Amino acid sequence: MLNVLKTTIAGAALSLALLTSALAAGVDVNATSTGLALRGFDPVAYHTKGEPTPGDFQITAEHNGATYRFETEENKALFVANPEAYAPAYGGYCAFGTAMGFKFDGDPHLWRIVDNKLYLNLAPGIQERWEADRANLITAANDKWTDIADKSPEELQSQ
Repeated sequence: MLNVLKTTIAGAALSLALLTSALAAGVDVNATSTGLALRGFDPVAYHTKGEPTPGDFQITAEHNGATYRFETEENKALFVANPEAYAPAYGGYCAFGTAMGFKFDGDPHLWRIVDNKLYLNLAPGIQERWEADRANLITAANDKWTDIADKSPEELQSQ
């Protein structure tokens, strides 16, 4: 009976932690309803391995109210030491959409590192358009981000 009680309490604590994480992730971070950023992909691996790599659910760190997963403890340590170097631009929202003043989901498989910053896009066609005018679109997105970072995707689409 005691083991059942311990398991129930542990499960409740985990549920509460996930809910708290989900509620803490602000609108400036593209996270799942449970607060998971980058759909669970390791943000450091884009820089070190040059490819999207799923993170381990047991190796996590919090940043900006969202939970990031990592493939290794070493990647986690790199992220914790300098999260701004590894967290995706625009909170993981689509870089092209941000340049247009909107927040759309960024696909972890449609990515590019530019000047040591990770950028995501929504769809292959969008990625191609972004690549064709990348420098100008990054400048536009940087300018727009200051105005839209604290607005929800729904607020921006209703304007």
